[in-house]
Amino acid sequence: MENKDRNIYNQIVQSKLENRKLLAILLDPDKIIWENLDHLILKINQSPASHIFIGGSLVESNIIDELILKIKQNSPLPIVLFPGNPSQISKEADGILFLSLLSGRNPDYLIEHQVKAAPILKKSQIEIISTGYILIESGKETAVERVSKTRPIDRNNFDLALATAQAGEMLGNKLIYLEAGSGAQKAVPLEMVALISKNIDIPLIVGGGIVDLSGITNAYDAGADLVVIGTAFENDTNFFNGCTSLRELANVNS
Repeated sequence: MENKDRNIYNQIVQSKLENRKLLAILLDPDKIIWENLDHLILKINQSPASHIFIGGSLVESNIIDELILKIKQNSPLPIVLFPGNPSQISKEADGILFLSLLSGRNPDYLIEHQVKAAPILKKSQIEIISTGYILIESGKETAVERVSKTRPIDRNNFDLALATAQAGEMLGNKLIYLEAGSGAQKAVPLEMVALISKNIDIPLIVGGGIVDLSGITNAYDAGADLVVIGTAFENDTNFFNGCTSLRELANVNS
């Protein structure tokens, strides 16, 4: 399917309306072992994933285009960029989370990188999905915190997290992404997920610090519309252990 034929955001909204949960597997190009890529794609196809996210905070490799083309040859899932900076944009992707780091006050991540990316994206066929990105304290310094030079929101400050998410929605963001960070020690508190989910109307993404299937289903139960799994899947491609559909995943805690 060509990029122009996809409408990723409308599919996410429709899934939210129908209470159908979504799952994205996040791949960091710098952590890809190329000779294992076929096996990795096979495991993704066998998983309940509905999307593949590509990106990371410190992407230094120059293989994003090649990586996406290889995945597209072997997987039907939509590929969405989750970029740390404009150098991570690939015209081969189906969509991009056009991120603004709302939890920080570093202008580079609030608007500067977006200004640099705009001319590139304007010439592409990539679906652009404006996303309010909110980093939540997770027990240790994450790559996002280190690279962006911003402090996360205290995991106990529910009021600030909610106000930040609501401000993002009012600014016109199409998605809110609550992120504990890659390799986080603690996931975003479920109470925070529930509070924000109940008080915004746009879809809510939750990621970081989720280490097992129950963590995914707990996030769904709290109100996440789409959950992102990265490090846990990188460390163990058998993470889903034969769970091939979101329906099966929904039965994990039942």
